[in-house]
Amino acid sequence: MLLSVKGVGKVLAYTLLSDLPELGQLNRKEIAALVGVAPMNKESGAYRGKRRIRGGRARIRTVLFMAMMSTIQSNPKFKREYHALVSKGKPKKVAIVACMRKMITILNTMVKKGEVWDEKLA
Repeated sequence: MLLSVKGVGKVLAYTLLSDLPELGQLNRKEIAALVGVAPMNKESGAYRGKRRIRGGRARIRTVLFMAMMSTIQSNPKFKREYHALVSKGKPKKVAIVACMRKMITILNTMVKKGEVWDEKLA
């Protein structure tokens, strides 16, 4: 199922299967936080800091980042998403992390429902 997504290769699929046994069992917010691609706010009292990603499983995040670099080139859905974020003024790494979060939530839903990638539904 995971390999049906254009841009997801064997390395990412094996990494997700071995290091993320919770895939398909959690909701989208929980899986994004577990991988470490959910934005966490740093606020206290009147202080309003920037939101950053932190925590999570670094090995999965690293492999997912490298996979997203090729996915942006080969998958039209993620390519559109990435260029839309960059054109809105987001920094390129922020746009990549947003696409990473979208990908992990899509993969989580695919595993949960037992479906393969369908370009029309995504």
